[in-house]
Amino acid sequence: MMKSGNTAAVMAWVIALFIAVSPSAVAQEKTLATPPSVAAQPKAHVAPSSAKKHVATAQSKGPAAAKSHRLILQVNANDPAMMSLALNNATNVMQYYKDLGEEVKVDIVAYGPGLHMLRDDTSPVKTRIKTISENSPSISFEACGNTRENMSKVESKEIPLISEAKVVKSGVVRVMELQEQGWSYVKP
Repeated sequence: MMKSGNTAAVMAWVIALFIAVSPSAVAQEKTLATPPSVAAQPKAHVAPSSAKKHVATAQSKGPAAAKSHRLILQVNANDPAMMSLALNNATNVMQYYKDLGEEVKVDIVAYGPGLHMLRDDTSPVKTRIKTISENSPSISFEACGNTRENMSKVESKEIPLISEAKVVKSGVVRVMELQEQGWSYVKP
């Protein structure tokens, strides 16, 4: 196992390597190595970066755009900051792919103490979830049925969930199944 000091050193080395072989460094190296007779020839027009974005966007709408991006965000702590971060991640990912003209689906799976995110009586983010659900139907919220059942036993009452939450048998199993189907996984 790598120690955190080693991790920082490796990351610094990777960043230095990336900078050393970045396109601008390669272009600069080519310029220095180009004979004067070749350097005097007219250069092809290079589109500004804003035009490149439009080209990339137009290309993404072709056959490659058929690929759908899929993300699982796990929330397993009763921590309002983590819940907000998961919602930020979901909306940022949605906006990123929307800007590219590509489809994306995001499932936020809450289990364990994280189920409070989807509880109607305790959620610190339920108003924001409602707004997100109305504006981004490709973001879904899944509540662990096992956790809900255990909370119900401990609290001796039915655990109310927000209307946007869909109950799945097991939150952990749901995350596993989605990963097995090729979904990307992030724990904020």
